[in-house]
Amino acid sequence: MAVTTTNLVMGPADLYIGSFGATEPLDTAVNVTPAASAWTDLGGTQDGTKVTVDQTYTDLEVDQVVDVPGARLTKRVLTVETNLAEATLENLKYLLNDGTAASGAGYKSFDPNYASSATQPTYRALIIDGYGPNQFRRRLIVRKVLSNDKVESTYKKDGQTLFTVKWAGFYVTQAISPFHYVDATS
Repeated sequence: MAVTTTNLVMGPADLYIGSFGATEPLDTAVNVTPAASAWTDLGGTQDGTKVTVDQTYTDLEVDQVVDVPGARLTKRVLTVETNLAEATLENLKYLLNDGTAASGAGYKSFDPNYASSATQPTYRALIIDGYGPNQFRRRLIVRKVLSNDKVESTYKKDGQTLFTVKWAGFYVTQAISPFHYVDATS
């Protein structure tokens, strides 16, 4: 088997967060930083950004043959995981799916949402800008996400404080896919 070395991918990605339904950059703008008016750069990360698409296929079965004749996709879960190296209250607000921020002379504060669990959560969208084949840019837009796992931060004398986060992607509409990849070709 021949190896196309230009298809090998390595390098970091930049991570942006926006409101659910935020105006997405055009595919033709894959090499351009997303508009600051709609997308917020979450800053530095540590240990990379991991994207997982977990697909479940359910087998079809018939009495007439012993082999499985096929399968159907019955579940898909997309997750994005990273460690945010910039442990700011602004980032904490995004990781806890909103809350109330305040500031004044010499301080900033944050309180998480503490309303009834029956209220609608604040969905967001993510853009992961990294590299693809030929060292061109690759963009992944995840259109509807919630931070739905534990958010951790550790304070210790010999280690950097990070915010760990795991976002789950969700269904958008019948006409809009939950995520979208685009690679630059030049």
